[in-house]
Amino acid sequence: MINRQKFQIGMSLVELMIAMLISLFISAGLFSMFSMSSSNVTTTSQFTQLQENGRIALAIMERDISQLGFFGDITGTDLLLGVNTSVSATGPTSDCVGDGFNNETFPINVPAHFRRLWGYEQGSSLNTLNCNSAISPNSGTDVIQIKRLIGPATLEADLDDNRYYASVASNEIEFFNGNTTAAPNKLNSRIWEFQHRVYFIKDDSGIPILTRRTLSLTGGMSNEDQLVEGIENMRFLYGFDDDGDSTPDSFMPADQVSTMMWDNQGFQRLVAIKIYVLVRSIQEDDSYENEIVYQLGDKTIAATNDKYRRKVMSTTVVLDNPVLIRN
Repeated sequence: MINRQKFQIGMSLVELMIAMLISLFISAGLFSMFSMSSSNVTTTSQFTQLQENGRIALAIMERDISQLGFFGDITGTDLLLGVNTSVSATGPTSDCVGDGFNNETFPINVPAHFRRLWGYEQGSSLNTLNCNSAISPNSGTDVIQIKRLIGPATLEADLDDNRYYASVASNEIEFFNGNTTAAPNKLNSRIWEFQHRVYFIKDDSGIPILTRRTLSLTGGMSNEDQLVEGIENMRFLYGFDDDGDSTPDSFMPADQVSTMMWDNQGFQRLVAIKIYVLVRSIQEDDSYENEIVYQLGDKTIAATNDKYRRKVMSTTVVLDNPVLIRN
């Protein structure tokens, strides 16, 4: 009788089930690691985006606002039409007129100070910008309007046909068109580009965007530039010096700034502006629930309970020309 030894080929059912169970645990672990890694990448990417967008928005406005009220050699002097100011420039085809008796693009002949600065909160202020080409700021966000000359001084040969300019001497200023055949020639004068700008926030297909209106000869104040995506809200607090030491004694929102303060008729000087921006991620993150209450200076933004990440960023702009508020 011959004994034959039998050999098993392959795995038994028990071994196969054990192997499948081990593979299942390994797969679950790998999937969990992948999910965590993907979530971390999304979180890091959104925080980086928030930081960068906020930094760019603040840098753009800070650079412009810091030069508020600069009018060359006549900086700090009230612009009085027919006295030290003349306007040979054609009126803008589409203007943005702010509150006050003298708050158009160019000074007009009325007994009121020419406003170089004005602001308000859309949706809560009784007075808003009256633009021929309507702007549509988001409700609950601040709007700021500024006017100034832009340096460096330019030569007549380098004038842009689509810009407005000012010929400035130590005691007079004349606004004129860049497409003029001959620029005003005043004694010891220099030529600067004149700019009127409005910053506000509006939505584009659900994405909040920091937007700016700028002045041009052909478009007036209808030129609209989308600057930075994801800027959902902004707040300006105006810092006034009450005792003449050039440091702000109080910061206040636009609705607390009186007509006399806007018109430079009081003893207070505007020396600084605080800017707060609330930056929102562009895309939602389904793994995140935003239940945070945000503070923009004096203003509280309630929790939205949505899937967007947000970040508050701020800066204080010290004005280079605070004397413009002094009579």
